[in-house]
Amino acid sequence: MNNINIGVIGGGSWGTALAILLSENGHKVHIGIRDSLQLKDIKNTKENKKYLPGITIPSDIRLTNDISEAVHNKELIVLSVPSHGVRQVLNSIKNYLKKDQIIVNVAKGIENDTLLRISQIVEEILPHNPYAVLSGPSHAEEVAKKIPTTVVSASKDKKIAEYVQDIFMSPYFRVYTNPDVVGVELGGSLKNVIALGAGISDGLEYGDNTKAALMTRGIIEMARLGEKMGANSATFSGLSGIGDLIVTCTSMHSRNRRAGILIGKGKSLEETVNSIGMVVEGIKTTKSAYELSKREKVTMPITQEIYQVLYEGKDVKNSVTNLMLRDKKPEMEEVISELIEDW
Repeated sequence: MNNINIGVIGGGSWGTALAILLSENGHKVHIGIRDSLQLKDIKNTKENKKYLPGITIPSDIRLTNDISEAVHNKELIVLSVPSHGVRQVLNSIKNYLKKDQIIVNVAKGIENDTLLRISQIVEEILPHNPYAVLSGPSHAEEVAKKIPTTVVSASKDKKIAEYVQDIFMSPYFRVYTNPDVVGVELGGSLKNVIALGAGISDGLEYGDNTKAALMTRGIIEMARLGEKMGANSATFSGLSGIGDLIVTCTSMHSRNRRAGILIGKGKSLEETVNSIGMVVEGIKTTKSAYELSKREKVTMPITQEIYQVLYEGKDVKNSVTNLMLRDKKPEMEEVISELIEDW
């Protein structure tokens, strides 16, 4: 694989960690950071103290607060901004891009107003640019420390998925490929909702039994909605599904879990967001997931309860009671109905 020019849009923890990885892989990396004060601090200290403290940024990585400069004449663009900012960023750079520049999205979310996945937003604004999504159980803090990590590169175009695989692959960062863009994007987005629930459970000081139940039933909700929207159910058994769900529900690196813990302890949504100090994707995604479940007529009781806690002020303990006292049913509803009807 020849070394290429890469533009990274976004100076958060994940964008910074991936920029370092790509630079170590021999590529020429240019990061676009809109916050001029943050940019100045990184240039002075060679460290992203706000989002990725303790990690030295190589001197050969270029930095700019001019996003158009970061994407100019780059073979590949890494889109590492919060999902709610993707549309604005794409509109701001579309006139500077050429059709052959590959867009690699690493954000995880669903747009609130339109209920579109990131790939659908990219297709709307940049219909001629190749697209891939990179997703999986991958905390920036661990990747930056070269802790072994595995992710998935998904694209409708196999050659693009494999190209992205080659670009990012390293001795500590293994990349698989998958054609199921819908499933990979939904897995990365919806697991944040369940992670909020896992955090709420921890905040209420419930035990491992409760969290295991939330995660197991949560992945079923995720797959159920995914299948209805055209995803392959097997994707939710992989890295971008159950893999990402496990790491996000169990790690203190997870902003979504940490936010859930605060909510479980009685903090308001505003207090929680201010305390975390960074974007908590699951909060906005909960609203999108809830609206999608209604639109697609898919039963998602955990998502519904978390939505009511976040947006309708419902008491968290009442939500747990509601989940426990739902109508009795077999565990594997689909299996029971399709395979053993006479059971």
